[in-house]
Amino acid sequence: MSKAAPKTYLASGHSGCAGCCDAFAAKFTLMGAGPNCIVVNPTGCLEVMTTPFPNSAWQVPWIHSLFENAGAVASGVEAALIALGKKNDTKVISIGGDGSTMDIGIRSLSGAFERGHDFTYVCMDNEAYMNTGIQRSSGTPFDASTTTSPPGKFSFGNPRPKKDMVAIMAAHGSPYVATTSIGYPRDMIRKVKKATEIVGPTYIHAHAPCTTGWGFDTSKTLEVAKLAVETCLWPMYEMENGEITQVRKVKDPKPVEDYLRVQKRFKHLFTMEGGEEEIKKIQAMADWNIKHYGLQ
Repeated sequence: MSKAAPKTYLASGHSGCAGCCDAFAAKFTLMGAGPNCIVVNPTGCLEVMTTPFPNSAWQVPWIHSLFENAGAVASGVEAALIALGKKNDTKVISIGGDGSTMDIGIRSLSGAFERGHDFTYVCMDNEAYMNTGIQRSSGTPFDASTTTSPPGKFSFGNPRPKKDMVAIMAAHGSPYVATTSIGYPRDMIRKVKKATEIVGPTYIHAHAPCTTGWGFDTSKTLEVAKLAVETCLWPMYEMENGEITQVRKVKDPKPVEDYLRVQKRFKHLFTMEGGEEEIKKIQAMADWNIKHYGLQ
């Protein structure tokens, strides 16, 4: 007899897009954390779609923070629980997008991790500022088109590689950091559960394809997420005390074209002169991941 799936603790009555990556990420996070948690959620799509006044889709205690201070608010929640003598019974989790995590909120998050606060931070990386108009973030991948890094006669889109946020958080001395993907629910649920059971500041970086911002059919969210892993553009691994301890192997990596071709944000690479050379550069990034993380 199969074991029953854990409860999601996020009600279906939200206003997210069909196939919304944030809804998947929030559900899997709560399935891993369980009901005894308090969620800190900075401004973003997840906050907007789950809490249209006077309603809320959250079935656990939830608090909204600003873009820039989720780390500070989570620290305060943890301190309050300690003062009340309730910290052992309650997990503190912050869930934010790549903009609020890697850009606007990195200062308060860095401070919270440096101070050693006991909470788990989950970054839902949809690789742009989706809530405010699909602008480039430091999580936007190389050559992707956004509204602030559009392709044109003299541009192939975003000229910079993604910021390695996982390495940054590991450098803070975090006892546990990991990458995961909404395309692999069991992996994400397991890693969130593990992170919340470890004492100290822990970090989960979850790949979260956005149907609206990336330009793919709403039924293909999980399929696109899996392609990122299968092409080795999104390595999945765990780090404990600064050392990589587990890696998800990719037996027969697919060419990056399989991933790029299904997204509108990379369409220009298949139509512009010079696009083939840009695709080769992206393939080289995937090949580097294979070697660096030992994906084969």
